[in-house]
Amino acid sequence: MTVELSQTIEIAAAPEAVWRFIADPEKRAQAISVVREYETIGPQKAIWHVELPIPLIRQTIPITTTETDREPPDYVRFTGRSSAVTVIGEHELEPTPTGTTLTNTFSVTGKLPGVERFFRRNLDQELSNIETALHDELNRC
Repeated sequence: MTVELSQTIEIAAAPEAVWRFIADPEKRAQAISVVREYETIGPQKAIWHVELPIPLIRQTIPITTTETDREPPDYVRFTGRSSAVTVIGEHELEPTPTGTTLTNTFSVTGKLPGVERFFRRNLDQELSNIETALHDELNRC
């Protein structure tokens, strides 16, 4: 079974400023609460070390993520694969008269019991974490 969630937010910042955050895979990873470590292993490729609080998984799961599409400054898509989960993430930006509309879409397919249940309960919060991290980044600039 696959869990899918999409969130659209309005940001009072230019698309270029939003793109600097969204296009940075490390910043995206740091915003997700269950990502414990992040390491770059090549161009558009990284490993997210994820810790899921579910009974069958007692260790950090390495998820190899690869950017599959990048259309600056409008769109980035990545896939993450591991023995426990497959994740597809998309971030689409559209300029507006007052800033940027950002649509975040995630699709998570669990391969172990409990993975999908965790994401069904928590994916909305994880998307909110991305929004908070983005606002924090924009306020620092």
